[in-house]
Order: sequence, then C-alpha cells, then structure tokens
Amino acid sequence: MPLTLQHAVQLGCFSASIVLSCANVVAQETSSEPAASSSTSPSTSAVKDDRRLWELGISGASLSQQAYPGSDVNVNKILVIPLFLYRGEHFRVDRSETGFRAVKSPTFEFDIGFSGSFGAKSDKIEARKGMEVLGNLIEFGPRLKWNLSPAEQNGKWRLEFPLRGVFDVSHQFKNRGLTFEPELKFERTAAAGWRYVNSLSVVLGNQQMADSFYTVLPSQATSQRPAYQAQKGLIMWRASTFISYAINQDLRAFGGVRIDTVSGAANEASSLIKKKTAASFFLGMTYTWQRSDRRAYE
Repeated sequence: MPLTLQHAVQLGCFSASIVLSCANVVAQETSSEPAASSSTSPSTSAVKDDRRLWELGISGASLSQQAYPGSDVNVNKILVIPLFLYRGEHFRVDRSETGFRAVKSPTFEFDIGFSGSFGAKSDKIEARKGMEVLGNLIEFGPRLKWNLSPAEQNGKWRLEFPLRGVFDVSHQFKNRGLTFEPELKFERTAAAGWRYVNSLSVVLGNQQMADSFYTVLPSQATSQRPAYQAQKGLIMWRASTFISYAINQDLRAFGGVRIDTVSGAANEASSLIKKKTAASFFLGMTYTWQRSDRRAYE
C-alpha cells in the first residue's frame, strides 16, 4: 500500500515517540559521568556528577515486551537509534526525564513526559484473533516527582505520579484511555562506572483503557473466548531493575528486566489473560560522539 501523507504523519509521530521512549530508557542508564579511574579510593561510593548540557551519539538495543498485560505473546525488536540527551532548564531528555519540566525544587518536580510501546500484528496474537488490533501506542501527560531523600552517596529515593493519555498511532491516534502509575524508585551511582535503578509500581486504568485491553463484545465471543465486560481499576503490578556500566567516558553498556503481573488485577478473569506474570527485558550499548562544554542545568 502506498505511503499516504496521513500514514507518513502517523509513522513520523510514532517514530518520534519511540525515540523519546527509548531515549528515556537509555538515558536512565546513561550520563556523562566518567568511569572511575584506577586511582579512585575503594571507599568512594559515588561518581562525581559532571553531566553536560547536551550529548549526541548512537544507541543500539534488543528488547522484548508483552503485546499487552496478560498476553502470552512477546513483541521482540532490535533498535538502532540516534541518541540525543539534553538537560536544559525546562526541556529534558535525561535519565528518567523526557519532556518538559515546569517546576523544580529540592523536594518536588513537575513535568510533562512521553512514552511509547510497540503493538503486535493480529496474526501473532491467537487470543485476539477477530478483534481490533492493539497497535503502536504513544503516551504522554503530567508527572509529579517527590524526592524522599537527598542525592547522597548511598542512593536516592523518589516517588513518581505520572498520569498519561494513551493513543494508538496505528489507528489514527485513537484514544485508548488514561493510565495512572504511582511508582517508588531508588537510584544509585556507584564507583567504577556502575549505576542502578530499581522501582516498584502499580498501573491503574480508566474504563476506556480496561475496555481496550480486556473487553470481549458478544459479537467477538467464541467457544474459547466468552463475552466479558472489563472493569476499570488495577491493570497490573510492576517491578523493574536497570543496570549500566561505563566502559569509558564515551561507551556505556546497559540492561534491564521488568516483571509485570496481573495477579489480583481488576480483569484477571478475562479470557484474554493468558499469562499472569511475564518478564520484559532490554540489553544494549550507547556511544557518545559529541557533548557540550557547558554543564547541564540541575
């Protein structure tokens, strides 16, 4: 099928959202902090923060994620994307920040963030055959961050409260609903170039979001897929661990695992739930080609 203007706009917007989303994941594990030298004291437990205003480079990663919460099908991708980090006073693409930071204080931050996820072809998901395909999703919305501890040598605790609208780029930006994901996060930058990020969260969805994932209309029912009316509320529980290592000042390896479970969720009884607990993972490397001489805004 020829690429129409509408398709080009949709592809461009989703590509931008995926780049932002991947940059967000990569940036969580990437900074311009130099690897500790051999002269670093063994008692040193943190690397000096020497982030630059912007960085340019390239990132390659392999990732695997569930097609939707509760699916028994994974979406697998290999991505090579340009890496752009920018740590301005308001516009940020850095670590867990991707978007517009409106307010920052030692205790609280407020920003507008972006994220994205890949969909799967209808013939890949047996449980949803004959139903509307869940396409590539873009998410954006406001987020409040509450710093529970200062950035000290032993790590930093933070609560985050993102509220995001979810839109299906593959279906003319169809509104899929709203999600709210309160998250407890712990970050630590250690000596010798290591960095760790661990988090626990719950994902809540409104009625439209629940319908998108789990409702089975009577016209879609089969002997293996009875009709089901989804309920708003808890979509899933989530735990994740991300680790990165600075091989040198320009080259960094990173990886992570995320466990999602729908056990105890509002729609655990849906016939579209085929696997209650599943892991997503990514593994990759980044290379920084150029960086600003100017220091980043904190």
